[in-house]
Amino acid sequence: MFRIKRLYTFMLQTFLPLFVMTFGICLFIVLMQFIWRYIDDMVGKGFDMAVLGEMLFYAAIFSVPMALPLSILLASLMTFGNLGERLELLAMKSAGVSLLRIMRPLIILISFISVGAFFFQNNIMPIAQVKLYSLLYSMRQKSPELNIPEGVFYKDIPDYNVYVREKDKSGLLKNLMIYNYSQGFEKIDVTVADSGRLKASADKLFLVLTLYNGESFQNMPQDNKRGNDVVPYRRESFTTKELLIEFDANFTRTDESFLQNNFMGKNLENLQLSIDSMSLRLDSIRNLNSSAVVEQSYRKSFTSRPQPDVQLSSEEQLQNKNTDNSWALISNDTRTIDIDSLFMAETPSSRAAILGRVKSSIDNIKSEYYFKSFSFADEAYKLRRHNTEWHTKFTLSFSCLIFFFIGAPIGAIIRKGGLGTPVVISIFLFIFYYMVNNIGLKMARDGVWPEWEGMWLSSFVLAPMGIFLTYKAVNDSTIMNADTYINAIKNLFGKRATRKVERKEVIIFDPDYPSLVGKLSELNSLSSAYLDVNKKRVNYVKFWMRFGKKNQFSEISEKMELIVEELSNSDQNLILNKLMDLPFLNGYNLLSANKLSKAGPVIGLLFPLGIPLYLGATYQRNLLLHDIKTIKRVCSELDEMIVKLISPIS
Repeated sequence: MFRIKRLYTFMLQTFLPLFVMTFGICLFIVLMQFIWRYIDDMVGKGFDMAVLGEMLFYAAIFSVPMALPLSILLASLMTFGNLGERLELLAMKSAGVSLLRIMRPLIILISFISVGAFFFQNNIMPIAQVKLYSLLYSMRQKSPELNIPEGVFYKDIPDYNVYVREKDKSGLLKNLMIYNYSQGFEKIDVTVADSGRLKASADKLFLVLTLYNGESFQNMPQDNKRGNDVVPYRRESFTTKELLIEFDANFTRTDESFLQNNFMGKNLENLQLSIDSMSLRLDSIRNLNSSAVVEQSYRKSFTSRPQPDVQLSSEEQLQNKNTDNSWALISNDTRTIDIDSLFMAETPSSRAAILGRVKSSIDNIKSEYYFKSFSFADEAYKLRRHNTEWHTKFTLSFSCLIFFFIGAPIGAIIRKGGLGTPVVISIFLFIFYYMVNNIGLKMARDGVWPEWEGMWLSSFVLAPMGIFLTYKAVNDSTIMNADTYINAIKNLFGKRATRKVERKEVIIFDPDYPSLVGKLSELNSLSSAYLDVNKKRVNYVKFWMRFGKKNQFSEISEKMELIVEELSNSDQNLILNKLMDLPFLNGYNLLSANKLSKAGPVIGLLFPLGIPLYLGATYQRNLLLHDIKTIKRVCSELDEMIVKLISPIS
């Protein structure tokens, strides 16, 4: 009987609530970004709540491909971060369970989610995109509701500008000025009224503007008017006047069929059919264009004569027959024609006429080629958009897997849960993914890169990162530990960790103080000898020639650590405190004898590359000399302390 292990059940119970929560949060954020983008098309047009709710529903479905990978990244990072912070991940590993085995149920779950994301992208997204964009187009075409402000010209009524100085609470408009330029600016009609009221007709196709106590002025220009003639105009005074203005305030839905044939409204099967047919059409257009270039070039045949399509009389047919015989004679003539001599034999006026006809012919051919290139570029762009949409059906599923293998290892490494550090890391990673994905999409859409290369660019970039992080997490790497990088920076600038020596409560072996006096003297002598040899600065050539040879400071470090290990068993606080003044002789990689021992002269010959390394080694050499001086001073002080300690005994 198949049973799910308790560990797998625990991991699923830990991951699923976080995934649902983060998916809801990410979907809400992406949806708000979508609403903010199209807020101008929705506000102020009097849409019903049903229309707005339908638009938000389709927008939420449209936002799933962006919210799903981000939610998987955040949920996996929080899950393993919480397990590491509560030491549950450590308990599982101590029980012999590897990280990959801990991740196994979630890998299976994310695989099912990825398969579901593919079917969602292939079957649901085309329908949702068609309905969403057709609804947005209909909302854009709807005229805004009238809300004429005070003290400014209102321009949202087509062919009209309306100015209202003030409005009262009953809706009465006072001190109106109306410019009607529906017949053109030369016949503009200006109306001024003391007050008025505005309302819509019953079918919401017209606006009825009732004006009280005003005048109207309209220019009446004539077609045969001379320059100095006065332009006649019409002036009208009225007590009450009604203006009927065309203004469609209804919401009309656009037919969805014009978007269903677009690339966004097709599934994988329809996209493949369209790609095949468009590729065949593009190849035929390319062949026709290349044939036209050959036929219309300077190498075109002079022997082909087009046949007339009209019916000719018997005399004209006889004349054409004689002409055809002449063409036949020309076709059989193999003599070489000197075009330049024929051209120079013409009169200057004839040559000018010939050049004019040639220029006109070239311009016509150029315009024709431009038109053909535009039509070909449009067909190629449609084909590229179909190809990018075809690859998009698969990239979403793959990105879900990649983000899981990035988020889970990072959470296991940093061992911090909650909504703090995981959210910051997830945002930066997703922004990086979004930028790379958009770059690849733009390059593929514009034809700079092949479609598959541009659409899979983000996956090619993030997949090695997921593999690397998973490998490091399985091996308990400290790649995300801040202390590792802080210590490396401190070592680079000479700020190394200080030595800490504490008094032991139980001492099994006491230090052999008489023998330690000799060891301290020997260490002091080695330090003095090293300082004497390295007084002068080593030049560039000698440094790379001596690079890789045995360096004496490693022997000093070994003898110093043996002395520290033995004196740490002392019960004298002064000696223990003095031991903490001894530095650590580590972090001098550029001076180590085992680093690139045979490549030193070769690197030295690469002059631009060798200079930074030489300067870094010079800086580390100065730090090392300072540490050895400290060792020499501390050895002398320890020698005096031990001599005073053993002198009463002797």
